Amino acid sequence: MREVRFIDPAGQTRTGAWTDDGIEYFGERYDPGEVDVLPPVVPTKIVCLAANYIEHMRESPRRSVPEDIPERPELFLKGPNTVAGHEDTITLPVPGTEHDGWDDEDAYHIDHEAELGVVIGKQCRNVAEEDAEEVIRGYTALNDVSNRNDQMVEQNWVRGKAFDGAVPMGPVVASPDLVPDNPRVQLRVNGETRQDSIDDELIFSVPEAIAEITAFLTLEPGDVIAMGTTYGVDRLEDGDTVEVEVEGVGTLRHYVSA
Repeated sequence: MREVRFIDPAGQTRTGAWTDDGIEYFGERYDPGEVDVLPPVVPTKIVCLAANYIEHMRESPRRSVPEDIPERPELFLKGPNTVAGHEDTITLPVPGTEHDGWDDEDAYHIDHEAELGVVIGKQCRNVAEEDAEEVIRGYTALNDVSNRNDQMVEQNWVRGKAFDGAVPMGPVVASPDLVPDNPRVQLRVNGETRQDSIDDELIFSVPEAIAEITAFLTLEPGDVIAMGTTYGVDRLEDGDTVEVEVEGVGTLRHYVSA
């Protein structure tokens, strides 16, 4: 099942099923393009993995493979303020750090990062890898929008990663039976494919990520784990249309305003 949160024509917030025939809710059927699709969950936090795809590490000027492959997941947080939904328009921030060494004329780098999102189904702490499936509600698609200018000079990445609207996600939560263990993740900007994980591989699996995270903090229902991005990270610009497609989940679409 693919669960979707939306506002119906009467203004009520509903949770229905996204099917080939539209959004179904207790006998009613709605065209997804004619209702307001909401973010699929309301998380207390998004826990993100950095450098969790081999080919993305290779394209990073700050890392080398295999020397810099981490021994355990590298983590950072995004708050509820970062969540945006399907068909939303996100506003890119104005970085506070000037151009610092990139070989082009554009002073600012606000990048896209297509990712698999793991949606937590129940409160959990100290979850063993072999028990991870018990706490997973499902999966979603997301874009970890990143302000590189400020990220490069920060240690905690608040300006770089946690600005308003920095995590468009959705459009649904797909049940685990619909999503393979290492799903293909793709991103298109204005119809052009920029990211495609088909020839890439995760360094840490979903169970490994859940075990590591819950060893340090409690995950709540609706919290999301962002599993890292594949190669092909690039800049976003005013007017862009972005699509993130995750195998088994579907396609998240959002727009960009500068």
